[in-house]
Parts: sequence; C-alpha cells; structure tokens
Amino acid sequence: MAAQNEKLRVVVVGGVAGGASAAARVKRLNENADVVVFEKGSDVSFSNCGLPYYLSGTVEDSEDLIMMTPTAFRKKHDIDVRVHSEVVSIDREKKTVTVRSTETGETYEQPYDKLVLSPGANPIVPPALKGADRENVFTIRNVRDIVALKTFLDKPETKRVFVVGGGFIGIEAAENLQLAGKDVTLAELSGQILQPFDEDMVQILHKELDDHGVKLLLHTNVQAITEQGVTVERNGAQETYSADAVVLAIGVFPETKLAAAAGLEIGKTGAIHVNENYQTNDPDIYAVGDAIEVYDPQTHVWRKLALAGPAQFEARAAADHICGITSPNHGFAGALCLRVFGQNAAAVGISEALAARSGLHADSVLIFPGDKVGIMPDWHYMSLKLIFERPTGLILGAQAIGEGDVVGRMNVIAAMIRMHATVYDLKDMTLCYSPVYSTAKDPVNQAALVAINVLEGQLRQVHVSEARSLVESGAYIVDVREEGEYAEGHLVGSHNIPLTQLRARMEEIPKDVPVYLHCRSSQRSYYALCCLRGHGYHNLTNISGSFLGISLYEYFHDKSEGRKPIVTAYNFD
Repeated sequence: MAAQNEKLRVVVVGGVAGGASAAARVKRLNENADVVVFEKGSDVSFSNCGLPYYLSGTVEDSEDLIMMTPTAFRKKHDIDVRVHSEVVSIDREKKTVTVRSTETGETYEQPYDKLVLSPGANPIVPPALKGADRENVFTIRNVRDIVALKTFLDKPETKRVFVVGGGFIGIEAAENLQLAGKDVTLAELSGQILQPFDEDMVQILHKELDDHGVKLLLHTNVQAITEQGVTVERNGAQETYSADAVVLAIGVFPETKLAAAAGLEIGKTGAIHVNENYQTNDPDIYAVGDAIEVYDPQTHVWRKLALAGPAQFEARAAADHICGITSPNHGFAGALCLRVFGQNAAAVGISEALAARSGLHADSVLIFPGDKVGIMPDWHYMSLKLIFERPTGLILGAQAIGEGDVVGRMNVIAAMIRMHATVYDLKDMTLCYSPVYSTAKDPVNQAALVAINVLEGQLRQVHVSEARSLVESGAYIVDVREEGEYAEGHLVGSHNIPLTQLRARMEEIPKDVPVYLHCRSSQRSYYALCCLRGHGYHNLTNISGSFLGISLYEYFHDKSEGRKPIVTAYNFD
C-alpha cells in the first residue's frame, strides 16, 4: 500500500464506471498522485445502463449519455485520460504497460507503481452463429454502438427488429424498440427471461411484454441470421422470422485477455480472481468491475456480477487500499431493478431457484399487497416474494413487481440481508407511513408476518406453480371470495363458500380429504383457514398467491403453449 500524498504513478485500464471511479478516488486521497486512464473507445464515463433509452428517444441526445469528457477529467481532477488508447500488454517485472493508439497504430510504454484493471465485459457473439457479422446485426456496449443502431433504425425500411437474449439489455432494448414504433420479436434460449427472478414471478413480465406487442419466444435457439431473417430452432422444428435489424443481447463475458497474458489468475468463473482488497495475484495490480469475480456471502461461492453499483464500491475499495486505507469486504448479495413497460421489477439476494441449487433449505411466501392505502387514486397492488431459510428464518432474498414503488421495498430487504436479519427482524422494522406512500403495515412487514406463520406451522401452503396439478387431479378446492367475484372467473371444479358465509356453511367442507383454500390474494383464505382450524379442521392448505397469483402465473403459459386453462376466466385486478 502507498501512503497518502506520496508521489505515486497510478495507471487505470478502462475509463468507464469502475475505472473512472477508481481514478477519481485515488486523486481525492492523494493529490500528488500521477493518474493516467487509458480507454480504447472514444468515450469515458458514459451511462452504460442508459444506452437502450436512446433508442426510444427517452434520452434525446447521445451526448447526454456521456457523464464526463477527458477535458473535464483534466480540469476537475487533474487526471490524464487518453481515449483511443488500448493497453495491449503488461510487463510486471518492468512495471510498464504497452499502449497502442487505435487511430494511428503507434505504441509506447507507460510506467506504473500501481495498476488498476477495469476493462469491463464484451457482448457475447457465438462463433457458431451464422450471419452474426452482417451489417444489420448489432450489439450494445458503448455510445458508438447505440448510435450506430439508432442510425440504422431511423431508416424508413427498418420496421422489424429481432432481439436475441432475455437479460437486462435485451429486455430494455425490446421495450425501447417497441416504444420507437418497431415490430419487435424477442428470443430467449431458456424458459424464462431475467434469470435473477424466479419462474413464478417472471410470468408477470412475460405477460407485460406480450400485452405491449413484443412477440416473446422462449426455449428458442437462434441458429442463423440470413437475408431472409432469423432462423431458430423451437419446439423441435425450424422457423424463420423476418427481421430488418437484429440485436444480439445474449449476455457478456469478462474481458480477461490482457490479464491472462500477464499471468494474472483467472478464476473458475472465467473472470479475474481478486482478494478482499481487489488485488490480483500481483499485489501491485488491482482489478474491478465486470471483469472480476466477486464473493457471494449467501451461497459462499465466487460468481460474476456485472452491475454498476458493485463496480463503484469495488473501485472505491481498490483506490482506498492503494492509498493506505483498508475497508472490510462483505461481498455482494446483488440488488437489481428495471422497468418493463408499466411494470417496475426489482430483486435482491438470491432467488428460490438459486437457493435450491446451492443446497440451502429455503422456502418462500408470495403476497399481493397494495403499495399504499387503497383509497388513494394511484393505488396499485404489487407482487412480492420473500425467500427465507428454514428453520432459522434468515432472509435470503426477495423479488417485487408492480406499477408502484417496488424498488424502495427491495432496498429495505437489501439492508436486512446485509445485516444478516431474519423474518422476525423484518416483522419489527418500523418504516415511514403515510396513506400516499405506504400502508400502516408496509408490504415488507406483511411478507415477514406471512413467512413467520409458515415457519411456525400456523399456515400450511402450496405455491401457484402447483395449482394446475391440484385442479387436474380433482383436489377439493374452496374459493372463499364473494359470489360475484367467483362468477367473474374461478378455478375449474372449485367450490365457492364465501368467507362471509363460512360459519353457516362449514359443514359442506369435508374433513377426510385434503382441502385447499384460496381467495383473491390469500388474506381472506388465511382468515378462513384460522376459522376452520378453530372448529376442528386439520386438513387445510392455503394456496399462496391465490386466484390473482394463479391467473398471473398461468396466463402466458396458456397463451404461448396453447394449453387448456385451469380457470374459467383470468383476473388481473
């Protein structure tokens, strides 16, 4: 580590997000440091996450995507930023990097005392994908890429756009392309978009894309891009979709070529391995951002986490260590959010699926609370899933989707995970309340209360993904909604005994077979379960998420797979 105010030569490779933040932090801590940033592209410190919004005109001017110019870096921070400058090799013994001008091809050496690698990640373009080099095929990594795509889209003959990949960039690109008036098809290899979300939650976003005219193709393998369009393998058959432009948003892979050539350790994930201070196996070389692997304190494994927030924290920690300040490294649980047309979506921690793959004994609850008091004119319900460990109640993760403030709720959960809190701690969290912002018991408190009921055996439940098998097997299902609600749509074969009539009609409910209860969102069915249990019923199970959750879960499956619905009509209100 170098002392503060020591004359220090710091070289940073990569001028976006992590690189720019590390450079600025070093200069704030050590005014005498000589900091040089090399960026092989034409821009530094631009908004990666804002790139897709230029397609729809949400961001009107591409210049607005650039947060800082080389000139501004020099004037504000006395940092030497050199664009169009690619670092092609590292000499660890001489402590120099070789820099090549991407404009002239000339090379020169730059010495360093400390080196920070922040080369980012490159878009995945499968080498076996035929036609990926066609002029109408684009990836999205930087401002130049998005300007090129927008220029192509502005041609009057560009009407149909095929997006490959259902990750964050793919979804945001699809949304903004549709808002720009394009006919959009989105293909995803797996059975769902947005892998950080669980399959039961993401059905809401599948429906949202479909509702807004995006043709969503799941279990779809793109095989070739030709003059006729995009050829895919789907449902065991080949299909071709017409496309004037193709956007490859399959994912990214860490840029590790420079590090590997210098003999720096590459982890099992394929990203650069670093220690708790973001040092590589060379103590004078640090690495941050999308190119590194980070420690997941929940699953206790190293993984890739290409998110802007962690990149900023990593950059600060590395700069601190260079300047003699050591901070504890707690790893990253991961918190993320995005908008999909009218739905806001956020997730934190690990999904229930990842918990299962990691060997954790996890369970979850799904609720549909209002985002504020129901008498407010802009009230909306949200879908909120809380994932916790059995038997400890440790909070593992959460996901929320809705038209209201889901991000704020997930930020609360993120803080609880960071503090190793349980659902009991979450239950007791005192949060701000006003009818225009929340409910007296915030949705996160409500989720914790339901989770505690499950943990303590007060509530036996099945999930919405199990509703189809219950209906198809002829299970005894009681719908406790009012008769008018039932008439507007219900599970096939279910029995309607409204909660308001339950005490007068409970003899209609058998005690010798399993009985499954539901209402609209599981609150009234929980009340019914408590009432029946008090009258000697011990064969009761609540359907978590109830009819609203079932409708949201089943709809896109039914439409895309052409299967027979288990409901007489869907209800999304």
